[in-house]
Amino acid sequence: MEGKVVLITGGAGGIGMATAQLFLDNGAKVALVDINEAALEQAKAALKGTSDDVTVIQADVTKEADVENYVKQTVDTFRKIDVFFNNAGINGPAREMTDLEKETFDTIMSINTTGVFLGMKHVIRQMKTQGYGSIINTASNAAYIGSPGMAGYIASKHAVAGLTKTAALEAAGSNIRVNAVAPAAIDTQMLVDIQNNLSPGQPDVSGEAIKQGIPFRRFGAPQEVAEIVLFLASDKASFVTGSLYNVDGGMQAD
Repeated sequence: MEGKVVLITGGAGGIGMATAQLFLDNGAKVALVDINEAALEQAKAALKGTSDDVTVIQADVTKEADVENYVKQTVDTFRKIDVFFNNAGINGPAREMTDLEKETFDTIMSINTTGVFLGMKHVIRQMKTQGYGSIINTASNAAYIGSPGMAGYIASKHAVAGLTKTAALEAAGSNIRVNAVAPAAIDTQMLVDIQNNLSPGQPDVSGEAIKQGIPFRRFGAPQEVAEIVLFLASDKASFVTGSLYNVDGGMQAD
């Protein structure tokens, strides 16, 4: 990754930061995008790397003008985008469809699906001018299954899987690869939020129940997702496109 430029949305979150650090450790320059400006500055301070290797950009991934701007700022700063980790997302509340407000459903779809679409739309345009690139979207094991109380999240991640495959076919002729990681039960704030949704005030109760559904009987670490993102971004995955890589401790095999 020496000299490569990596753009990461959801950059202030657990998986975003772990991935940013791994790319920095491998010689890349990183542009972090997040809606939370204060969290971005904290992330930049926490990352180990020179200030010249990291830039942060506040943006709302659901707004096309913001997406165009984060692509432009990255290119203005680093002159190119070699890798795009299209990672921003939310899980939303745990509610059955009959109790789920349309506004809440729309918000989940807007961030998790429209945000992924807009990111690819504008990054692919840039990568086509370069003649190459690698995009990794964040899907989920939710891209394969149904789950009571998670209609918005499930629908949005199924959509990410479809967008990934479609973009891979559209961009292949421009030497651009598009893949996705499909994590499950990764030890981040999002997982804590899910546990609290499932058993309010008792996250350990739902946490233990979730672990029982994982063949490894443990949660994954953000670093374990980052390692797959690094592989998919690298030339070692030069013949890989349109794929979803599970990082789920064996849940899809069970």
